[in-house]
Amino acid sequence: MKAVAAERRRFGYRRIHVMVERQGIVINLKKLRRLYREEKLQVRRRSGR
Repeated sequence: MKAVAAERRRFGYRRIHVMVERQGIVINLKKLRRLYREEKLQVRRRSGR
């Protein structure tokens, strides 16, 4: 999960869930979200104009 998040910075936990499932790792979405928050990952906010 951390590798996908580092590679794809604009992906949130939902899209990371899809990427992880494509790699063959089955994980519950709620569990993945909890791990995502524990690792202090978040989608980078885009700056305003």
